[in-house]
Amino acid sequence: MATGRTHRPATRSRGIPEATVARLPLYLRALTALSERSVPTVSSEELAAAAGVNSAKLRKDFSYLGSYGTRGVGYDVEYLVYQISRELGLTQDWPVVIVGIGNLGAALAGYGGFASRGFRVAALIDADPAMTGKPVAGIPVQHSDDLEKIISEDGVSIGVIATPAGVAQQVCDRLVAAGVTSILNFAPTVLSVPDGVDVRKVDLSIELQILAFHEQRKAGEEAEAEAAAAPAPPAPLTPAGEPQAKNTGRKGPDGDVPAVMPA
Repeated sequence: MATGRTHRPATRSRGIPEATVARLPLYLRALTALSERSVPTVSSEELAAAAGVNSAKLRKDFSYLGSYGTRGVGYDVEYLVYQISRELGLTQDWPVVIVGIGNLGAALAGYGGFASRGFRVAALIDADPAMTGKPVAGIPVQHSDDLEKIISEDGVSIGVIATPAGVAQQVCDRLVAAGVTSILNFAPTVLSVPDGVDVRKVDLSIELQILAFHEQRKAGEEAEAEAAAAPAPPAPLTPAGEPQAKNTGRKGPDGDVPAVMPA
């Protein structure tokens, strides 16, 4: 099996738009679920619904892959799984290092989805000497002093940063200098990298804030709907206990003339 150092995905050279590349994992996830249920074919409408996109966009995306389906039959599920996996570079072995083995880093180390999608956790790295040698998800943690040696020996081209924000840029610089060309950043900070290095940022707090915005907007819309549906308040009473009429809008020499004059 090829390693991450010997082959790079061909999406850029083939001119596939970045927006399409971002949707390919969504299609692959939906197709994998169909494959596990032994579904042989799927229509563009069914697959688009499962992936959360519209069918016209899906057909356009697949046209970049040279896959157009068969009218009246749809797409062959197993072939599309292979085709998208190959385009994303998932038919080869991608060694990954995770730097920062706190709660988040340890959770990532134990995530089973890496291995099933072509990513092998080659090393877990932490700066705390007390962590050195400690097994996490069955992998012994190595000290950050050995970072460059580990990257070189394992042919690592993808690094995951799960450190505190204050040291993330320093870790990033070391990863890049050692030859890592793709970084997945979980640290709550923006990293500066040279041309030729790709960074994907995952900020859970930002995602939660976006959800909070939508929740607040939904609550506001519900409050407005309830206010609109509520019955109108009764008209105020005059001193005589009778409902007070609305202003008629007639003008007198001193301004509006009340509809009901006091006795």
